[in-house]
Amino acid sequence: MPTKDEIFNEIIKEKAAAQDTIRRKYLSELSQLTGRDTIILSSAFSSRKLPNLPSFSVSVTNEDIHGFMSAFNGLNGDKLDLILHSPGGSPEAAKQIVKYIRKKYDDVRAIIPQNAMSAATMIACSCDTILMGKHSAIGPIDPQITYPTESGHFTAPAQSILDEFEQAKEEIKTDPATAPIWVRRIDKYPIGFLKICDNTIILSKEIVANWLTTWMLKEDPEKEKLSKEIADWLGDTNEHKTHGRPLDINEARAKGMIVEALEDDNELQDKVLSVFHAAIATHNFSECTKFVENHNGKGSYTIIKQG
Repeated sequence: MPTKDEIFNEIIKEKAAAQDTIRRKYLSELSQLTGRDTIILSSAFSSRKLPNLPSFSVSVTNEDIHGFMSAFNGLNGDKLDLILHSPGGSPEAAKQIVKYIRKKYDDVRAIIPQNAMSAATMIACSCDTILMGKHSAIGPIDPQITYPTESGHFTAPAQSILDEFEQAKEEIKTDPATAPIWVRRIDKYPIGFLKICDNTIILSKEIVANWLTTWMLKEDPEKEKLSKEIADWLGDTNEHKTHGRPLDINEARAKGMIVEALEDDNELQDKVLSVFHAAIATHNFSECTKFVENHNGKGSYTIIKQG
């Protein structure tokens, strides 16, 4: 397997759009090895460009559905390897993407070479199995809510907002003199905000539990119970403390998720990491911040001009 530096040097040597040629070469080799259709969703969220990129250009959005439509063009198999490297994004977009994928494929395996967080974790939960390395991570699915403040927009976990209201109720009950302080703090939230927070938490857990029951855990006699436990664990803000907390293969397996170790098959590991390194090179050597692409080189690409 070529290392990341070797792939970068290969691209530098070839120049021009070599990152596309080399990435597609490794994607094709992976598909040939597995005999499965192969699609990658890759984002520049972990690259050195991140501070300058708008969130929509690296996150899962409704636009990615068009990317999958392009990537499905010409694919005729019934088994899919879906490589995910993404910070997540819109749960609603994730739901539409999964619905589209599962209409075409009977068997889907998520491959996570490094990070598939938040909504990308949700997508992974819709697969029959997940393939992770020792260095790979999924993440919590607790919804994040963005709301306007005097100093600009602020994003916080929906559960933390609900917890703050509960704290306010308890403190005011214990000490009514604190009411004016809490009123000033709570006034910053829009009307109906509590209900929005509550509904988004319920929805994300329900979606993941349903997907786990339908696919990954379909053979488990206690699939409904186990699926709910996994969804509750992934959505537990108070346990994970931060939305970006990485959850590794051992943690996922301990909760009952079906996860294969990338290291169990050296040849497969080499091919997967070559694809991943070539994808990262694409983000570093071009202005492509996100792409969805199949093993035949067809897909959709988000380009953000820098400077």
